Amino acid sequence: ESKGQFAMVLFAGLIVHGLFAEVLNRAPQLVLGNTNYVKKVVFPLEILPVVALVAAGFHALISVCVLLGGLWIVHGSIPVTALLLPLVIIPFLLLTLGIAWFLASLGVFVRDMGQIIVFLTTVLLFVSPVFFPLHALPAAVRPWVQLNPLTPVIEQVRAVVVWGQLPDVGTLAALFAAGLLVAWAGFAWFQKTRQGFADVL
Repeated sequence: ESKGQFAMVLFAGLIVHGLFAEVLNRAPQLVLGNTNYVKKVVFPLEILPVVALVAAGFHALISVCVLLGGLWIVHGSIPVTALLLPLVIIPFLLLTLGIAWFLASLGVFVRDMGQIIVFLTTVLLFVSPVFFPLHALPAAVRPWVQLNPLTPVIEQVRAVVVWGQLPDVGTLAALFAAGLLVAWAGFAWFQKTRQGFADVL
């Protein structure tokens, strides 16, 4: 039972990190890989990170179905709170999209951005509470891990899907505020810098 439970906790963390890493690792190459669209004035370049997010979201959705199946096998039931998963994921998707817009633009001007991001998302896997729940960490380390933007998302996903708890309203409000702010800033940055894409490419 405990091994099955640990597997569910681990898998939930991996789904969140996997979605984040998949979008961010692709982001710096999105405009670079579609240079033929840059010259076309009518093509909405800002849709490229959205497409990457939708693709990663689809992969994550399949993983969530596997996770729910695993919970059914381990516990014989799925918590009803799992229905609240979209509430936790939507602000996280906004945050991811905002960062993707920022990196897609930056990737045009800084060519090594791709390698840097792959390295950073790998590091993020080990400094996120993916392999362990936050409460299992020493008290001195917890505040540092909580600075990681993935930490509240992973914890809330586990709460609603694995533990059958309601999401924390304060955390959700903060996630929504952060998600909207980052998405707005990322989009604004992308639109502001896109005039320079054609010159660089």
